[in-house]
Amino acid sequence: MLVIALLALPAAQGADGGATPADAVSGLVVLYCAIRLVRERRRPLSRTAAVVLGMPVVGLAVAAVGASSPAAGLGGLGRYLQIFVLVPASVVLLVRDRRDFRVLAWAFVAFALFQGAVGVHQYATGTGASYQGAEIRAVGTFGPADVMGMATVVSFGLMCAVGLALGSTAARQRAVATGCALVLLAPLAVSFSRGAWIATAAACALQLALAGMRRALKVGAVVTASAVILVGGLGVGTAMLQERISSITQVADAPDQSVTDRYTMWAAATDMWSEHPLTGVGLKGFPEHRDGHASLALSSGSDTEGAGAAYRKQPLLSPHNMYLLVLSEQGLIGLLALGGSWLALLVCGLRGLVRVRRSRTSGLDCALVACGLLIWQLIDFLYADIGGPATVLTALAFGLVAWWALVGGDCVPEAKASA
Repeated sequence: MLVIALLALPAAQGADGGATPADAVSGLVVLYCAIRLVRERRRPLSRTAAVVLGMPVVGLAVAAVGASSPAAGLGGLGRYLQIFVLVPASVVLLVRDRRDFRVLAWAFVAFALFQGAVGVHQYATGTGASYQGAEIRAVGTFGPADVMGMATVVSFGLMCAVGLALGSTAARQRAVATGCALVLLAPLAVSFSRGAWIATAAACALQLALAGMRRALKVGAVVTASAVILVGGLGVGTAMLQERISSITQVADAPDQSVTDRYTMWAAATDMWSEHPLTGVGLKGFPEHRDGHASLALSSGSDTEGAGAAYRKQPLLSPHNMYLLVLSEQGLIGLLALGGSWLALLVCGLRGLVRVRRSRTSGLDCALVACGLLIWQLIDFLYADIGGPATVLTALAFGLVAWWALVGGDCVPEAKASA
């Protein structure tokens, strides 16, 4: 909870990355878990959980050895272990039952509402990040250097709210969660993040399908009506927003510079991998090898300003595709290890969801939240990668997913809650 609260602190404008207070606290959480396990002298995780969560270590260790310098290797290794191994494992150890899971899920929703409120205010008052010459892009407290930060937070909150609304047996919780999900649609829209829109639409559709067709039809009707009100009645659908939506289908015919840069970096990442197919170029090696593999179509960087920050040229240091980033820096070994861990979490999570639906117990909301978060992240990784202050929230999301997939789905069924 403290990690999420610290993420609300405004990001340092103009900084080139580095640890944040939330990262520091996540490290303390990992340390606390380690000390507690040593004192209790017990095996902390099941064999399956240890294998699934430990799989990425194989590819990371190999890629760290192949890094251009020991500092780059250790820095990259620490970051990947934090996000995909240590923090998720700590969440698995600290979450005791489904009640704890729901508390953390509601914390995601509350944080998303806070960031969304800041973002909508930025859009309405013209104090957001610069977008097509107007300072209207909602970025929350993350600043223009991390335009995906608020979109990620709001999307996570939306996934949690939808899961809680669809799976809960308590009428009050369903109503509150539904209201939160509808409210979060506005800040997601004015984030102007096409990747987040696509991932959210796909993940919500899959959550609805997993919850059952009857509920899917009801919620689909509510969402459609709300969208009509937002776009038509309240004027959320501005010309810029409509243009951004239509640009999703024009990425091949008439791509803008951001799409051209992304395609160019994707090609560069693929080229790096073709030269080092098994182990990649080493952790944090993409920026160093980028210029030697990218075409002249790549721009020098993206322009960022607004939201309290001066104009700055943001360097393009990653391919904005997590799978290609891993493939280029860690090779097939790293991608198979990390991707295998995610696939195992998805399979185990869906298995737990099926088990809960068959037993008709009160864990369906937890299952839908976990599956929604993982599906959203796996789709979003097609358009984004790790980086920025919000990355530690990704680690917490993977922790929720891992708890449900490896522990929560096998818990003793809870008594059915009263409606």
